[in-house]
Amino acid sequence: MRVINRFQKIVGFDRSMALASSALTALVPLSILLGAVLGNFVHYDAAERIIKRYDLTGAGATAVNSLFSPAEGTSASVGIFGVVFLTISVLSFARAVQRLFEQAWELKPLSVRNTRNGLWWILTLGGYGVVTATLSTLLGGGALGLAAALCQVPVTAAFLVWSGRILSAKRISRPDLLPFGVTAAVLTVAYSVGATLYMPRLFNSSAARYGVVGAVFAMISALFAAMLVLVASVALGREVRDELSRIRQGHRPSDHEVQRQWDSVVEQTRSRWRTAREQVSHHQVKGPNH
Repeated sequence: MRVINRFQKIVGFDRSMALASSALTALVPLSILLGAVLGNFVHYDAAERIIKRYDLTGAGATAVNSLFSPAEGTSASVGIFGVVFLTISVLSFARAVQRLFEQAWELKPLSVRNTRNGLWWILTLGGYGVVTATLSTLLGGGALGLAAALCQVPVTAAFLVWSGRILSAKRISRPDLLPFGVTAAVLTVAYSVGATLYMPRLFNSSAARYGVVGAVFAMISALFAAMLVLVASVALGREVRDELSRIRQGHRPSDHEVQRQWDSVVEQTRSRWRTAREQVSHHQVKGPNH
C-alpha cells in the first residue's frame, strides 16, 4: 500500500511517459551521431543492433533502418547547432531522471545546478549501453536472451545505484539505493524477456501500417514500458528502504495506520477515476454540439 501511495505521489504514469519522451528525443540522435563517429574506428550500427536484439524482419526492420540511417546521399556530420540541440536533449533526459530521484526521496530540486553530474551520468549511460550490448552479443543466443539478461543483473544494479547517487549529488547513500537497484535489475530482466517476445510483433505491425512513423510509435511504447519499470522500482525501493529502517528501529505500523493508508489510496484512485469519467462525459456532450 505504501508503494502504491508512493507511486501516486510521484505521478508514476505521467512521469514514465515524460521520461520515455525525453529518452526518445535524446537517444535517437545520439545513436545516429555515435554511429557516425565510431564508424571510423569500429563497426557500430544502432539500427543493426536493434534489429538483431529483437529479431526484426520485414517492415519492422526496414523502418528501423530508415529511422537510424542518414538520408541517402548525405552524411551524419553535426554542426554547431546540432551539437547544441543534442546536448540540450541529453541533459534534459538526465534532469528528468534526476527529478525522479528527488521526488521519490523528497529532496530539494537542484535543476541545472547538477549539470556536471548529469553529463557524467550520460557518459556512464553510454558505457553501460556498450557493456550490455556486448553481453547480448556474446550470450544472446539462448532462449529469449535469458542468459544475457541474467548476466546483466549485477551490471544493471550497480549502474542504477550509481545513477541515483550521482544524480542526487550524493544526497542519497548507496545503502539506501541498494533496494532500488536490486529491484530494478530484477524487473529489467522480466521486461527484457517480455520485450523479446512482444517487440517484433509491435514493430512489424506498426511499421506495416505507418512506415517509419510506426517505428517511432513502437519505440515510444517500448520506452514507456521500460520507464514504467524504472519508476515503479524507485517507488518500491524507497519504501523497502524505509521499511528496513523501521524494522531495525523496532517499529511496526499499527493496524489502524495500515487501514488509514489503504483508505487513502482507495480514495485517491476513486477521485482520479471520477475526474476521468467527468472529462470523458464532458467531451461526449460537447462533441455533438459542435
